[in-house]
Amino acid sequence: MELVAVLGRSPDGGRVYVGRVLECAWRLPQVYASVVAGRLAPWRAERIAEATRPLCPDAAAFVDRQLFNATGVGWAQLERLIAEAVIRFDPERYEAERTAATDHRYVEVGAPDGNGLVSIDGLLDAADGRDLDDAISRRATLLGRLGNEASLDVRRSQALGDLARNDLTLDLGPDAAPARRAVLNLHITQATLAGENPVGRWDQTPISAEQIREWLAQPGVSVLVRPVIDVAGHVPVTAYEIPDRHRQQVELRDHTCRFPYCTRPATRCDLDHATPHGQGGPTCPCNLVPLCRRHHRAKTHSRWRYQVTKLGTYLWRSPAGFHFEVSHRGTHPVEHSDDADDPEPGVYRQPPATH
Repeated sequence: MELVAVLGRSPDGGRVYVGRVLECAWRLPQVYASVVAGRLAPWRAERIAEATRPLCPDAAAFVDRQLFNATGVGWAQLERLIAEAVIRFDPERYEAERTAATDHRYVEVGAPDGNGLVSIDGLLDAADGRDLDDAISRRATLLGRLGNEASLDVRRSQALGDLARNDLTLDLGPDAAPARRAVLNLHITQATLAGENPVGRWDQTPISAEQIREWLAQPGVSVLVRPVIDVAGHVPVTAYEIPDRHRQQVELRDHTCRFPYCTRPATRCDLDHATPHGQGGPTCPCNLVPLCRRHHRAKTHSRWRYQVTKLGTYLWRSPAGFHFEVSHRGTHPVEHSDDADDPEPGVYRQPPATH
């Protein structure tokens, strides 16, 4: 975990990166030698290694001989930025491509196999896919509460069948299915009010404002607008349990897990009390930090520790003494020579907040 942070990689991306390096070193020796000699860009070697991992040794050796001098393409991590640039500066092209892409939507149910099972494949509108996943998850959870002891995956497959049968037997009236609910986290700027910013977001993925309008215009959609006045506000409570309004405020402030380079959305994270509740830390957004389960455990059970230097900015110290500043600008390694200023294990200091 520490090596991943020092390399400047996300947790998952770092493990993938190490696997690709090992693939090059052991199964693609000529590719590896070309990288060391500076003849091949490392990112291109990673692409080749990712493609050869499922291959047998002989096939990988053939690729090694043929492709070690190959030139590459742009960074995959730029795809979201490119998509946003197209929406902002060439919206006609984006809308044309999006409209054309909708013609490729489909759902296909395969033929039964010898065990009486079928495979299902499809490509859906993102909102339809989210609705379907939510409906399946709700039904699978209900089946478990009713005593179904099958695994979650099995219950999800059963839930999909239940949904299909219920749709065939129920009247197709206005109450046949729950309406889609869109939660809009609105950040109002002059550009937004003037209609000059065509970019919206689904979680952290850029989408066009036109796409949002189409989703909200679907029949039966109900819209619940939740205005957030001040994500820096302080409204402490005495209980350890975290109110929903505090969770939403923290999620809008920090967006992702605040461990170095982690990209897991804050909506899927635990909220950690920076100053522990048992040591007087308030249950207040200023003292709550989103950490995914993996990094929450690392903070709790290892020598990773952090302090809140200001609202939304966190200084982490690794077990070996490396320091990282995490904020809305991303993760940045920092020089930090004053060990006396580091918090003791289990103590997380921050400037006092005015409530």
